Amino acid sequence: MKKTLTILGITAVLFLGAVYGSEAQQSKVRYADDQMGLMNYQHALDMYKEAYAKKPNYETARKTALAQEKVRDYGQSYAWWKTAVGYEEATEEAYTALLRMGILTDNFEEAKSIIEAKGLSADSLGVSPTRIPVSARKLKVEPMEGVNSSEADFSYVEDANGMKYFVSDRGGSFPTRMPGIRIDGRNKLFSEEKSDASDRNYFSVYQQDKDGKVSKVVSNVPNTMHFSDPSYAASQNLLFYSVTRSIGKVKKRRNIVVQPEIYYSKVGPDGSLEGFTAFPYNDSIGYAMMHPFVDEGAKRLYFSSDMPGGMGGYDLYYSEYDENMVFGTPVNLGPEVNTGGNETHPFRKDNRFYFSSTGHKGLGGMDIFEANYTPTAISGVRNMGTPVNSLGDDFAYREGKDRTVYLSSNRKGGQGLDDIYMAKEMYKQFLARVLDCNGAIITESYLATFRDKTQGVIVATARNGKGELTAQVEPESDFGITISKPGYFPLSDESITTKGFAGDTLKREYRLVPIPYQLPVHVDIVYYDLDKFAIRRDAMPALDKLADLMKKYSFLDLLVASHTDSRASDEYNITLSNNRAKAVTEYLGGKGINSDRVRLEWFGESQLTNDCGNGKPCKEENHQLNRRSELVLEAFPDPTKQYDIPQELKDMDFCDPEDIFEKIQEEINDIPTIYFDFDKAMLRSVHKTELERTAIMLKRMPNLMLYIEGHTDQRGDGPYNQKLSERRAQAVKDYLKNKGVEDNRLESQWFGKTKPIHDCDQVTCTPAMHQLNRRTELRVGKSSYGYTGRQKKVDTM
Repeated sequence: MKKTLTILGITAVLFLGAVYGSEAQQSKVRYADDQMGLMNYQHALDMYKEAYAKKPNYETARKTALAQEKVRDYGQSYAWWKTAVGYEEATEEAYTALLRMGILTDNFEEAKSIIEAKGLSADSLGVSPTRIPVSARKLKVEPMEGVNSSEADFSYVEDANGMKYFVSDRGGSFPTRMPGIRIDGRNKLFSEEKSDASDRNYFSVYQQDKDGKVSKVVSNVPNTMHFSDPSYAASQNLLFYSVTRSIGKVKKRRNIVVQPEIYYSKVGPDGSLEGFTAFPYNDSIGYAMMHPFVDEGAKRLYFSSDMPGGMGGYDLYYSEYDENMVFGTPVNLGPEVNTGGNETHPFRKDNRFYFSSTGHKGLGGMDIFEANYTPTAISGVRNMGTPVNSLGDDFAYREGKDRTVYLSSNRKGGQGLDDIYMAKEMYKQFLARVLDCNGAIITESYLATFRDKTQGVIVATARNGKGELTAQVEPESDFGITISKPGYFPLSDESITTKGFAGDTLKREYRLVPIPYQLPVHVDIVYYDLDKFAIRRDAMPALDKLADLMKKYSFLDLLVASHTDSRASDEYNITLSNNRAKAVTEYLGGKGINSDRVRLEWFGESQLTNDCGNGKPCKEENHQLNRRSELVLEAFPDPTKQYDIPQELKDMDFCDPEDIFEKIQEEINDIPTIYFDFDKAMLRSVHKTELERTAIMLKRMPNLMLYIEGHTDQRGDGPYNQKLSERRAQAVKDYLKNKGVEDNRLESQWFGKTKPIHDCDQVTCTPAMHQLNRRTELRVGKSSYGYTGRQKKVDTM
């Protein structure tokens, strides 16, 4: 399996001081040990292999396995650990390393059986495969076309002109033998042609133009060896990067590890770099500064460093900067992010922070992690799972403008040692909260049909632990959803689309509303002559109005409840009330209303509206009140039927059914006004029929309130009229209470002469104008005036 030292391998080693041929006298193993200490891992590995071939032993096999791990060739490292544990002197360290490499190379079961043959177990050594979940984002990871080579390629970014930058050590390898190491005239030991850590070219930044042509970017920093980690700042057209420079003679220092530093340069129109400026906290001898990422939104430069005071290995830091690129003191991101391992390659997008780590629980050698970001904290670190991460090393996560993901990895199947991969969304997530009228998520069953209209397929849905509706949806598609449940209005949404949607999760919120079956929305009464069932002329306007409403609204049906007075026998009156109900049906039929939209009930004399029972003396006007058909217009009358929300009412809030009543009342506008004789508070006979209808309406619709306002004309003084208007409001209230309407549903106010229809103090009023002022107004609604208590006296002015 091809592996390479890429992530931390931009550190160059300079071996300073006089060399008197001592290397020729030391053993290959000892020499290789020195090279390991100087981070020349590939050269050390070659020496260990030669030494083992000449004299095989456990210690050399162990060191070869470690060197293979350093260059991140985990397959070869596993093979050498298998060799090492074959020796009797093998320790638990070797067995543990074998298991660990077995996990990284998908050979854990084989490694486990080898350990068990030695009388040990993976559990006793505390090693078990890490279970990393599949990424929540459905990504398809593919190698970048036209970028990767047979060597290492990584860290892909784009500037404002569409120029892409990446890092590579392409150009072939240059194996070094011990005698081939050259000492120049300044007593400085290093190779100008290649990296001693990998025996390949130094890393350099390359650019790819819009036509796909790849060319090398030249670093302006003097004596650059490694040139890596590009990060573009669009607002100032700057490219940040890290370089490792060669240095001249340093007195009294023999072994010096030259560390990478951060620089930045202006980017020319052709992508070339103009000038250079050093990051002020560089210290090439003391510690490394690398993997810069410019966060222009937060005005921070994030980077990785092993400067003193960290938590072990390489930690992530940030330095705030201003418009003049003046940088503040570096701030460590703290233990939520940093560990005793290495944290590298920071990146932020919106409220997510990404980085790579060997210290957090991972799947491979180095994994990519994401966390929640706010300007004051980074929290909730979590492994991004597969396919972002693999059994290899995964790092340098970036997102483009269209949410295309770029990452670098030495996973199996790559073209080179490290490759750049592009990951695009295979799926977006759809999440819908289906709520009831109280705003709670409906957890019981309902049917959701989710259609991909672009692909022409049904999309599978599921319910998560919160009861929310979820689905995986294709990018760049249009969708429609229908949600239905018995006894509820079905709902549809045809506006769902992922076209141009840049987020992870497409969210919707729907409200599933119960159908208000047999909801009364209008009440009227028609009266009959004694012993007759013919429709009287005075009843026709009411029936004509009902017919018009039923034609306009197909969801309205009529309930007809017919009655008689108490005269004649019960049997006769039952038949008479039935005929009266039929007469209503026949009349409406003549107006084009089908009889199946009229529901009939007949009660004879069993439900008198007053005390005019058998043998009781009553005025004719009271008997007349009993000879009636109560007409109740009902919305959604059939409890077995699934109704759609009517088009005429599509903008209405059906969670409050009384809104339907108010909608119909706006059209009818027939809430009565009760008028009074001069200086009187007694109800007129004509208004009793209107109050009968009002009482029936209130009893049929128990969630409604009636608001009663008493008024007088402007003759007489204020205090007297105030009392008179109170008595008039009370007369209406008492009548309705006597008909069975609850007192707490009747709210009254009285205004005396303060709110006239006609201001008779300003004009000369006729008797008819005075009559309009002597009134009690009724209003039906769902809420009170906003005052406490059921009655309120309004002061006159």
